[in-house]
Amino acid sequence: MKYAAITERLAHTGGAKWAIHQRCRAMKAEGADIIELTIGEPDQPPDPQLFEVCHQSMLAGRTGYSSGRGEQELLEAIATRYARRRPGVDAANVLCFPGTQTALFATMMALTGPGDGVLVGDPFYATYEGVILASGAHRESVALRPEYGFRLNADDLEAAITPQSRVLLLNSPHNPTGAVLTADDVAKIGAVCKKHDLWIIADEVYEELVFDGTFASPFDNPDLADRVIAVSSISKSHAAPGFRSGWAVGPHEFCEKLLPLSETMLFGNQPFIADMTAFALNSDLQTSARMRESYKYRANLFADTLGKLEGITAYRPQAGMFIVLDVAGTGLDGEKFAWRLLEAGVAVMPGSSFGDNAGNLVRLSLTVPDESVVEACNRIARFVENL
Repeated sequence: MKYAAITERLAHTGGAKWAIHQRCRAMKAEGADIIELTIGEPDQPPDPQLFEVCHQSMLAGRTGYSSGRGEQELLEAIATRYARRRPGVDAANVLCFPGTQTALFATMMALTGPGDGVLVGDPFYATYEGVILASGAHRESVALRPEYGFRLNADDLEAAITPQSRVLLLNSPHNPTGAVLTADDVAKIGAVCKKHDLWIIADEVYEELVFDGTFASPFDNPDLADRVIAVSSISKSHAAPGFRSGWAVGPHEFCEKLLPLSETMLFGNQPFIADMTAFALNSDLQTSARMRESYKYRANLFADTLGKLEGITAYRPQAGMFIVLDVAGTGLDGEKFAWRLLEAGVAVMPGSSFGDNAGNLVRLSLTVPDESVVEACNRIARFVENL
């Protein structure tokens, strides 16, 4: 039987990137003592009020079809959130999706096609390659240099632009490195994109998890309003990844163009989850504040402990749920290091899952209890000392 070309384009972008995580889960199911530092799933539950709002909404009959754009109360809550950052944003600037991933996929499908280039900082989040290839576009990598704190440099971006370049996929705070762009970085990047007439898709899912300093976004610049789409969700900010509630915010025209595609894909999100999300965005919950405190503490614990090991360079993150280590000094690349460390009882993600520029890196999740971080550090130290 014949299959569409998209299946071939995405054939190498799926489960192979998560092979160590899958092997870790299988080993744990068999009784192995493994500390799992592979994925970024919040280790605290959502605020109990979210469950109650969701429950009451279902009991009230909010279980039918939604609007293709999203439920009005949620559209307005999202618009209000972004209007605080850039006055003039309204509900017509918003489309609702089940999670950031779906918003990102739909947005990329609306902006790119075969032959188009998508600029993206490398290292990059593991699913980005599939999102780019799905539309027939191709990735144009811009190396994120450790000497620049893994922040996207505007000069490097401009040097990577080709006649095919159409979109910059920008991620700040950044996964996997935890880098956060400064206001100056964002201004220079925005100027380059305007000069070369590029769209900017800003993945800002870790916005609420900046440890120190200020979050900066091209979305907030009125001069870029016709070319920036912000995508996000409550998955990280409210520790609610399983609810799959996200959005895209962009120009009115963009939203009108994207709406038929969105309706073809899913025709809106679940009304009872939309009600819960609107409540979350309109309430002063402390979920993200607690996570910031925990993750900053754990990041510093990893960095202070593992950074002292011979052959290891620990890059202290500024935000998010992860820390990356450069393990080249051990004589192993990230892939070999991660697989051998798994046998020593710690599962981490190899940098090869995050692009061409991360081969010597491994990524560790900060979403385990403090005592597990301490034990992971002990196991990693013994592993490195015995290499």
